[in-house]
Amino acid sequence: MTGTALFTPLTIRSVSLRNRIWVAPMCQYSADAEDGMTTDWHLVHLGSFGQGGAGLVITEATAVSPEGRISPQDLGLWNDEQAEGFRRITDFLHSQGAAAGIQLAHAGRKASTYRPWASERGTVPVDAGGWQSVGPSPIAFPGYAAPVELDRAGIDGVVDDFVASALRAIDAGFDVLELHAAHGYLLHQFLSPLSNERTDEYGGSLENRARLLLRAVSAVRQAVGDDVPLLVRFSATDWAIDGWDEQQTSTVAAWARDAGADVFDISSGGNTAGVTIPVGPGYQVPLAEFVATNGDVPVSAVGLITTPAQAAAIVDEGRADAVMLGREMLRDPHFALRAAHELGVAIDYWPSQYIRASWPE
Repeated sequence: MTGTALFTPLTIRSVSLRNRIWVAPMCQYSADAEDGMTTDWHLVHLGSFGQGGAGLVITEATAVSPEGRISPQDLGLWNDEQAEGFRRITDFLHSQGAAAGIQLAHAGRKASTYRPWASERGTVPVDAGGWQSVGPSPIAFPGYAAPVELDRAGIDGVVDDFVASALRAIDAGFDVLELHAAHGYLLHQFLSPLSNERTDEYGGSLENRARLLLRAVSAVRQAVGDDVPLLVRFSATDWAIDGWDEQQTSTVAAWARDAGADVFDISSGGNTAGVTIPVGPGYQVPLAEFVATNGDVPVSAVGLITTPAQAAAIVDEGRADAVMLGREMLRDPHFALRAAHELGVAIDYWPSQYIRASWPE
């Protein structure tokens, strides 16, 4: 395994990533309530992945506006104070040799919800710190309050918010940007016919349903210039009849590539409730393969990738250009270092304090 491509650097535009082991965005619901600011939790949580050898560490879904938060405890990047709070995180990641990425997001109709470990479920009422959600159509996600349909001025505002947050992210030291168009959040809601029943230029045909995402990609690319890598996270399928699926994802990914995106982070689900998802080791890797082949685009794979051998096989077999790990990184933030040790790969970025762990005995 010493020749595995898992530890081969990957260059995207002006950024060289030291390996293909990337940390997926994972919501922590631990920002200072109401102001979206980072805390020591985020520094230690994200910093441990950089210390642990990951090539790219992507910050959780970070709201581009207050109403774009999933919960009142979500991170935000709609003002300069929030950007300054991220700086110590990006500085630490860089000091460990990792690239810093951020996922920019708007929750749409799935906004203003209680965080997962709260005793309550569903939508947080306005008088308890919540707010009115918005969406492409006034269709509620099951168990949540109905959103208000965005008008054209509101849609323009969403695009402007993505651009403003992207520029703040660059100022905060982030190397890589990702737009969140998955898991039933706003951009995904526009893409899927199950949540988008509009009859204007943002609904109906695939071209129309993809219009908001493509506007966001194009506007962010124009704003940040040619050097910054831009990823898009897709849910490749809704796992539902007549919903968003792999073929539509492949088509829109190719359009997004032409609009300025570079790599596509392929997940699935999140836009509908009560669907059957065939969860198992690497269960979303075939979706990434499909999008790569049919869209002719670079992809990363995510979803129950839990062992070094499994991660290496995905990359070595050409099934994805990189792997993203979530829960396994929570169990072992030093997964990348462990993978190098188990696979017999010599790397030069073991922290000096941990160098003894690289020894074979």
